[in-house]
Amino acid sequence: MRVAGVDGCKGGWVAVVVEPDGSAHAARVATLADLFARPLPPQIVAVDMPIGLPERVDAKGRAPERLVRPLLGGRQSSVFSMPSRSAVYASEDEMVPDAGRYRHACAVALATSTPPRAVAKQGFALFPKIIEIDRWLRAHPSMLERVFECHPEVSFQAMNGGAPLDLPKKVKSNPAAPGLALRRDLLAKAGFAPELLAPFKARALGVGEDDLIDACAAAWTAGHIARREAVSYPSPPERDAHGLPIAIWT
Repeated sequence: MRVAGVDGCKGGWVAVVVEPDGSAHAARVATLADLFARPLPPQIVAVDMPIGLPERVDAKGRAPERLVRPLLGGRQSSVFSMPSRSAVYASEDEMVPDAGRYRHACAVALATSTPPRAVAKQGFALFPKIIEIDRWLRAHPSMLERVFECHPEVSFQAMNGGAPLDLPKKVKSNPAAPGLALRRDLLAKAGFAPELLAPFKARALGVGEDDLIDACAAAWTAGHIARREAVSYPSPPERDAHGLPIAIWT
């Protein structure tokens, strides 16, 4: 089965496609839908982006976020707490000037969470891609059998024999060579070719080294899903008000 792992990058998405013979290649696409419009699209995709948005949020976010954080040790901060659906969509409210949309999203998030919780700046930057996926899956519900949410750090933890990684891949928003090397080593042991993981490959695609590595980790999870070896947090997945699954797979 052809599978793919996808991670967001500046201006689009980076996808790592693993062919039925085990070979893998990477490509950059403008939208997630574009990946399925290509010849020989993947049958299963794992994407590093939240799918399924709650109407209200309790302490510590959605169930998947609460469940996977304890698995990650010192990497728990890599799991963002998602706000409500209305807070995410407030980020594109045309009645609010661009400069005020972060504050607007925070106000809506505070009003739809218990205890009240604002929006992290890093999370806010992801909202356009979260909205893209949300709209696309609601318009194409058949894709819910093919597109799954994952989190690379949870995938790496599973690759590492269930032990959380002790090195970050970024420090103060800059690539951290030791953490990237650790993740490349895990991916190489999982069968990914060194040239696919190399910094020059990321540069050729115009994406960050961490984006490409995370897409490979997502592809690893997509393979688990295709082989019915994957685990979801929670199990079974919850559903949002529109029927979209709320779960992180690994």
